[in-house]
Amino acid sequence: MRLGIQIDASRPIDEVVAFVRRARDAGFASAWSSQIFAGDTLTQLAVVGREVDAIELGTSVVPVQPRHAEVLALQARTVQEVIGGRLTLGIGLSHQVVVEHLWGLRFERPAAYMAEYLDALLPMVEGKPVDVHGEFVTAVQPGRIGPDLERAPSVILAALGPRMLELAGSRTDGTTTWMTGITTLREYVVPTLCAAAADAGRASPRVVAKVPFCLTDDRAAAAERIDAALSMYTQLPSYRSVLDKEGAEGASDVSIIGPAAALEEGLAELADAGVTDAVVTLAGNAADRAATLEFASELAAR
Repeated sequence: MRLGIQIDASRPIDEVVAFVRRARDAGFASAWSSQIFAGDTLTQLAVVGREVDAIELGTSVVPVQPRHAEVLALQARTVQEVIGGRLTLGIGLSHQVVVEHLWGLRFERPAAYMAEYLDALLPMVEGKPVDVHGEFVTAVQPGRIGPDLERAPSVILAALGPRMLELAGSRTDGTTTWMTGITTLREYVVPTLCAAAADAGRASPRVVAKVPFCLTDDRAAAAERIDAALSMYTQLPSYRSVLDKEGAEGASDVSIIGPAAALEEGLAELADAGVTDAVVTLAGNAADRAATLEFASELAAR
């Protein structure tokens, strides 16, 4: 299992570059940035990748609804050229409250929408023409787009529901998860994803699991801080469904919290569950996060 690190995309770009450089030097295999309400993650990764070599850079995730598939394909291919072929494009559906109330867009039959979006996106990420006229997505591009590349970006799909996991396994290189417990990964996410990939004749998919980590001797206090900081995720239906599947009430119940031995045990359990990439997401207060980063860096260096 490879060890990655989550980027805090809200930080100034020079701090992000320094953070990823430290991660690379420590031995982390990858660094991941989320498109939320901070800077544009693909632009950020283009800058980071020009400054820091020899580490995979990924989006986890870019929501697809605000970006036409051609726009996203062009962005991804451009970043792939700029950073020398190290981009993994993680995409996903945003949430109904965001899509409808903040963006004024439709949120109908989201899995069907994503299937059509992949019809358009995947060929264009490969630089191929498309001619898609779906119920939700139209994309017509008769020629090659973007720069010439030795290798197109890999695409993975954020997936928690069964239909999305089937799409991820059958049509992309894997999935990326958040707010998902180890039991749910082992008994539901990984088997559903791998079965879909096998049925489609695809290679074994990646499972990129982002998990809050916190090195601490006071688990109760750290759990309380994590639950408060991440409470909004527990109210979103897609995350609530996997928390309920785990029997988890709050974010701390799917976090890995405790002393060094607890963190090492949690990573071993993730690997046993079939996770291919564990992405350390620093959680807790500033002192917690600093200690966790230091310890995770030691693990990455092994």
